[in-house]
Amino acid sequence: MLQEINDDNFEKLVHESDKPVLVDFWAPWCAPCRALSVLLEDLFTEYHNKALIFKLNVDNNSKYSSKYGIRSIPTMIFFKNGEKKDMHIGISSKEEIRKKLDVLI
Repeated sequence: MLQEINDDNFEKLVHESDKPVLVDFWAPWCAPCRALSVLLEDLFTEYHNKALIFKLNVDNNSKYSSKYGIRSIPTMIFFKNGEKKDMHIGISSKEEIRKKLDVLI
């Protein structure tokens, strides 16, 4: 199951990670976000030793949503060594997400 992160632990879990990180900016009322979560759950299992995948609820966590200019959800941001490397707005296929993660590994 994907771990929900928040403004309090974002820095430690994302910026200080030694593995690539995908953060899914979402909200529970967002139907496309819920559909994307199913794909991310599968990828979480597949990439558990190679990359980290987290969810951040934009309704409850405005600090990093604002910092990264999240205007539409779902939005995925891909990080490596604490730096934003890629971003995708909207739903995506598992293959597209996999390609973005593989580039970072």
